[in-house]
Amino acid sequence: MNTGQSGRESILLVDGMALMFRAYYASAATGYIRRTKAGLPTNAVYGFMRYFWDAVQKFSPSHIACCWDLGSKTFRTEQFAAYKGNRSEAPDELIPQFSIIRDVMESLGIPNISSPGYEADDCIGTLAARFSPEMEVLILTGDHDMLQLVNERTSVIIMKKGHGNYMVYTPETLMEEKQLAPRQIIDLKGLMGDTSDNYPGVRGIGEKTALKLVQEHGSVEGILANLDALSKSVRTKIENDLDMLHLSRRLAEIRCDVELACGVDECRFVMNAAAIASKFEELEMSSIVSWMGLAATP
Repeated sequence: MNTGQSGRESILLVDGMALMFRAYYASAATGYIRRTKAGLPTNAVYGFMRYFWDAVQKFSPSHIACCWDLGSKTFRTEQFAAYKGNRSEAPDELIPQFSIIRDVMESLGIPNISSPGYEADDCIGTLAARFSPEMEVLILTGDHDMLQLVNERTSVIIMKKGHGNYMVYTPETLMEEKQLAPRQIIDLKGLMGDTSDNYPGVRGIGEKTALKLVQEHGSVEGILANLDALSKSVRTKIENDLDMLHLSRRLAEIRCDVELACGVDECRFVMNAAAIASKFEELEMSSIVSWMGLAATP
């Protein structure tokens, strides 16, 4: 477990929130919630580990960090009160599992990173910017907003349906699939908004029109400099929603300058088999110890 595909050292930045929700809903959909004998739900923890360990085996990072949201109040909710306001509360069975998986990550020697007022995305963006000069950065998520972070040294691994199924985005694959440069993802979101994050963009402009505008004019600035070239209906929509266009773009942009106390050395991935086995036995998940290839404690 030391170097990525290029032969250089690599760090896997895990979007803990994305993996946790995906793991919970994938197993809860069957109607069965895995629990310990004491009744503690652990289905999301188990599913998280399956996703996580599959990625570790596939991408062989030398370093790993896992990033988390801390709460619903962030600098984005200060700018736009309705930001993510359409999200329902996490299910009761999932809530206690957030702290359990953080403990599991600790037993694996993996730092849990978060910052008050910021989202997991901002922590990932910050660490990607910090570590990419010295190593290859791999971001594991299901969130397409992260594609704005792609560059020559940073790849975004989007988890697809099913285990072990990924789309790895580099600047080349992003251009090939979406005909967009990474920064243009932010302009696209500014125009079309984001229903899952609950900000509107320009009312009446959907993904198709937004994509066409960004591809033709390069950026929001390029579009605004060429308003006269747009159809009357599109121009009117943009002019009527100019403030929301700029605000939506600010909400869409991942911050890469969060103050985080996280050095590269503490992210080096070195497993202590006894500590890991002990944690999974406590959670009544000794099967994980065996498929991770670690001997259980005697």
